[in-house]
Amino acid sequence: MKRLVVYLPALFTLLSGLAMLVHGPIGQPVNYHAFADHTDFLGIPYANDVLSNLGFALVGSWGILCLWPQRQHPALLAGRVGYGVFLIGLILTALGSAYYHLAPDNDRLLWDRLPIALACAGLLAGAWAETALPKRYALVATSLLVIYAIASVLWWYVSELNGAGDLRPYLLLQILPIVLIPLWQAIYRSPLRDQLWFGAAFLLYVFAKLAELNDHELLAMSHGLLSGHTLKHLLATAAAAALVHRLIERTRG
Repeated sequence: MKRLVVYLPALFTLLSGLAMLVHGPIGQPVNYHAFADHTDFLGIPYANDVLSNLGFALVGSWGILCLWPQRQHPALLAGRVGYGVFLIGLILTALGSAYYHLAPDNDRLLWDRLPIALACAGLLAGAWAETALPKRYALVATSLLVIYAIASVLWWYVSELNGAGDLRPYLLLQILPIVLIPLWQAIYRSPLRDQLWFGAAFLLYVFAKLAELNDHELLAMSHGLLSGHTLKHLLATAAAAALVHRLIERTRG
């Protein structure tokens, strides 16, 4: 039975892919770009949604500055390529998301979703490489996941241009890290602190997605102070910071 447990991540991935295949195309909501935030600050439209992306750049830069000198550290060696992609993805997410929120439309959304997909792919690759994946395959796996990340966003964009947008590959990429990384860490007995910090990060990310789904409602509840989408950016930044903190902590233990 214990040996069968190692196949759970692959089984989940397969079943998730099949479920989405059977479900059929998942389109983007018609009013997707109608965000609640209409703050204007120093001439910046939708300022809260735009400026709240700064946190991603700060966290990504913090990670690179602290981890690059430690890239040969044994605690980082296996997953360093994937985690490097994750950190670069965070910085690009700050740029892409800010660009999108200045004037939301599908063309700009492409540049928002591409770096988010890269960050998800990098995180997945890094955790996979240091748990279930033989280390000699780490670079290949990271490359394939990066290709998939780019392809998933392009699939949505091209299908959207053809009048039948399909988010399935992109959504799958966002779901997999939340499920697979805790599974890998539990199966391969990652250090408890890894499991706790990664678990906290994923919980924050789930809250971020819930905030995103309640954009207008949260703005109303906060009496116009904070929209759900702005809160999503802040919670997702906190999730990324928890992950980076743990990676840095490993090198100081």
